[in-house]
Amino acid sequence: MNKIFASSTILTLGALALSGCTDNNAAATSDGSISVVSTAEACKVSSNSADGGTLKFNVKNEGSAVTEFYLLAEDGQRIVGEVENIGPGVSRDLVVMAPAGKYFTACKPGMVGDGIRADFAINEGGDGTEVSADRASLQKTATDQYAAYVKDQTEQLVRGTEKFADAFAAGDEQLAKSLYAPTRMHWERIEPVAESFGDLDPILDAREADLEKGDEFTGWHRAEKDLWAATGKDKMSKAERTKIAEGMVKNTKELYDRTQKLQFTTDQLANGAKSLLDEVATGKVTGEEETFSHTDLWDFQANVEGAKIAYQDLQPLLAESDSALDEQLKKKFAALQKQLDAYRMGDGFVYYQELSDAQVKELASGVDALSEPLSKLTAAVVK
Repeated sequence: MNKIFASSTILTLGALALSGCTDNNAAATSDGSISVVSTAEACKVSSNSADGGTLKFNVKNEGSAVTEFYLLAEDGQRIVGEVENIGPGVSRDLVVMAPAGKYFTACKPGMVGDGIRADFAINEGGDGTEVSADRASLQKTATDQYAAYVKDQTEQLVRGTEKFADAFAAGDEQLAKSLYAPTRMHWERIEPVAESFGDLDPILDAREADLEKGDEFTGWHRAEKDLWAATGKDKMSKAERTKIAEGMVKNTKELYDRTQKLQFTTDQLANGAKSLLDEVATGKVTGEEETFSHTDLWDFQANVEGAKIAYQDLQPLLAESDSALDEQLKKKFAALQKQLDAYRMGDGFVYYQELSDAQVKELASGVDALSEPLSKLTAAVVK
């Protein structure tokens, strides 16, 4: 889980006061994209409005800490587009397709706190927002396929969570441990979608290290800690386990209900694929995600699978617009999968602490090698 989804999150901005103001004085870019300059104190956006269709934000980090940039829907909760992990001095592009309406732009310097946000308006589409009938058909096929995938994964997540919760509440630790990683893979495959529900993500997937003072520790990682790290008096009582288990089932069913009517756009698929690789780079490859169970490679595999599904749904569009990038992505996905396969053990993987520093570094290099061409996918498929 990305740190942005701790309970004091940018996604609850609708109920929070602004933590800073946006200075709309960033210089416009030569290619017509909207310039964003993030510092420790400001989020300077070159314009507070744009025509609908394909939007490109060029985000530059002029601060001293890693930053993130978000385009949020009018409710301040739903993520329309995001670009994360922008290091000091680094520029990243966010390409989205968005209809007319009210939005928020938001920078999150240091990846902590509530973020710096401002109103942003998208007007009715201008010239160049239409696509050919054939390409529109390909786009619809891609998004329909991905919507079906999300529905299937959330349905399987509900079933798996129910089985895990029953075992955990009953104190059957052996069974609960065996179900933990395989069940979480359904969440990890669609993590950008799950994380977009800012009220559910923190109570289902927050890590203990991400909690702020006063936050309640619940969900998967609370159960993980009890199963793998707690001993003696630190173990939860039956009543406490039951409370955690019931909450997990209830909130996962709520996630399922919300995803059943979701519709997606091509840019959301492409940006989601890149976001999944970012999740690997910032949590899984570092071993931070599964602090107690060390089942990070299961999550790693699921993130890669989810990214590949989104790419494959978009592949007919990409093959038409950039066949060279399509071929590059095929090779890089295959190469990273080959690296992961080397650590398989039975139906799962070796535990992450068993990897040497050199092996972790090699996996990180494989992620970086795929991440670079994957970052070009959005611009290629929204043409």
